[in-house]
Amino acid sequence: MFNEKNPSLVSVIFAYLVVYIVWGSTFFFIEVALRSFPTFVLGSTRFVIAGSILMAFCALKGYKLFNKSDVKQAIYIGFLLLFVDMAAIIWAEQYISSGIVSILSAATAIWFIIFDKPKWKENFSSIPTVLGLILGFLGVVLLFAEQLGGSGDEQDKGQKLLAMGVMTLGTIGWTIGSLTSKYSKPTKSYNKEGQKEESLNVIVKTAWQMITAGVAFTSVAILTGEYKQFKFQDVHPADWAAMAYLILMGSILAFSSYIWLLQVRPATEVSTYAYVNPIVALLLVHFFTHHQVTSLQITGLIVVLFSVLLMNWNLYKNNKTIRALRYRKKLKRLKHMAPKSSIPRIIEVIEFKKKEIKRQEDKNSKKTP
Repeated sequence: MFNEKNPSLVSVIFAYLVVYIVWGSTFFFIEVALRSFPTFVLGSTRFVIAGSILMAFCALKGYKLFNKSDVKQAIYIGFLLLFVDMAAIIWAEQYISSGIVSILSAATAIWFIIFDKPKWKENFSSIPTVLGLILGFLGVVLLFAEQLGGSGDEQDKGQKLLAMGVMTLGTIGWTIGSLTSKYSKPTKSYNKEGQKEESLNVIVKTAWQMITAGVAFTSVAILTGEYKQFKFQDVHPADWAAMAYLILMGSILAFSSYIWLLQVRPATEVSTYAYVNPIVALLLVHFFTHHQVTSLQITGLIVVLFSVLLMNWNLYKNNKTIRALRYRKKLKRLKHMAPKSSIPRIIEVIEFKKKEIKRQEDKNSKKTP
């Protein structure tokens, strides 16, 4: 269905719907699965199965499965992205709603600005970015304040604040892992014959990351005694369904759609999932859980999402699609402002310019041997 060379409009729309809705809904399904699965058993089951399925798929496709340098990097990144961050999400959802967790996840953009040292000069010299950073912190503060207010004993409030703190640390782990992946230089790996080995396919690297997370979750679940106390036969059928959804839809289909979209659509456009995911999560919380979605939570969401927009303003402003739309709008305004009698002349000049460019390109191609 997915074709990288000639992607159909239907495939692109389907992939966006998966990334927008499925990833947004995983916060809710984690909360559902927690009714039967302890924190680390949940992560263990999800990532061991998802990683194994993805690795089997790569083997069937004939992809190379091992390269020492790539696997080493995948293990490190997988530990930070899929173990540290996901462990924080799962653990936090025991005490706070999946909606609040999703908003805090969206606020990850704050840490990208703070920890991305090579871009400090660019980021902190940009007014929209600095304003977005300030607003992002304000949105997070609103969420913390919301948990401190209202009824409830001090112990309950303390647990909620601790969960939000753990969640924040998890997003920092995700940020560090992502930046490591971004800036790490590909190390050369050689086989026994001294020949340079080819780099692994991105899907294979992801499978290794999931397996790493699965092993880490399993180890912690064994050490904490979760597996000793856990009984698979006691899991409610609905919670098994939630687990299956997290494995097949959240970890495999949604990620594959995300990777494919990055190949065929601009990265800034694909990154818009960060605006939709928290909205999907809050809607599911409102309609299908006992948690109350308060006006302060909605305000915090709006502030955080607007801050993310500002922090990515320069990327969106320089996006090819946005530039093309601005040019088209400018041209339309020019036609509107010009006297009616001059409109044909404007069109004539534009067409002439296009022909000149085409003629020059043909001329250059003939000169090329």
